[in-house]
Amino acid sequence: MTRWMTWTPWAALVGAVAYGAVQAYWAAGRAPAWVLGSDVMFPSWVVISLCAGVALVVAGLQVSRGRLPLVLAAYALGMSLLSASAMLLLDVVGGILPGLGIPRDPAAFLSRASCAAVGLLAGATALAWQRRRTADCLRCVGVPRLDATPRWGHIAAYAAVAGCLTRIVAQLTMGVSVPYATSPSLLVFEFGFLLAGVLLPLALVHGWGRVWPRWVLPLAGRRVPRWLVVGPGFGIAGAMLAYFGTGVGQMVGETIDGTLEEPAFMWVAVPAYVVWGLGLAVASFSYYRITRPPCTACGR
Repeated sequence: MTRWMTWTPWAALVGAVAYGAVQAYWAAGRAPAWVLGSDVMFPSWVVISLCAGVALVVAGLQVSRGRLPLVLAAYALGMSLLSASAMLLLDVVGGILPGLGIPRDPAAFLSRASCAAVGLLAGATALAWQRRRTADCLRCVGVPRLDATPRWGHIAAYAAVAGCLTRIVAQLTMGVSVPYATSPSLLVFEFGFLLAGVLLPLALVHGWGRVWPRWVLPLAGRRVPRWLVVGPGFGIAGAMLAYFGTGVGQMVGETIDGTLEEPAFMWVAVPAYVVWGLGLAVASFSYYRITRPPCTACGR
């Protein structure tokens, strides 16, 4: 058994109880004055219920030794808490590029980060018990390595690029104002936008994403550190799916009650972000399997 599988359930249990207690304290009328109106995307009572669910499910997994319904429930609760913390993406972008003018709220940032942490711990607990139930090797889970990028990896990568370009074209052609790069932060953001939407997906499925190409003179021919590529791939994909996946649900409600602004643009742009995130996630999984070193436990 790998070490993280031992401590993750206990961390999930403690984190869920602690964060649920903080949310309950705030729900009693003692919440800070949030800059954006709230700290998380869901009402406090929903977040409290999710934390209570995580605590009960994690305890149940320990007692039942990983019953499948509880494993699935832990995954669902983890994903729900990640959705609740979706605005964490804005906090990260605003912290890295303060010139963008994204409002800062340290208390809300800590709340969202804690919510996301409990969600990740719940998902990791589910994964740990899933491995114990089904895997013949707890370290690599029997997932075979790949010798070359499969077709589905290429399809996913180019779908991510298509999602990015669709988002750009929608803004240029649907009457939405385009902010011009008048500050260093905005220039960096636009450059990073294109890197994450074009260069990163292609690097995940082409050989130059694993071995530095000839035009990178100091590093040409050397191996690219795998986590330099797959880390941003998984990280950006997860953040985008949490934020924009939740956004799709909000758009449905606002479309029904007629309050959605720029509906034509939003119904093109936000699903494009979701496609972008899904493509990155699948392409990153492909890259992970290609670059995974032989398992130290079973040798595969």
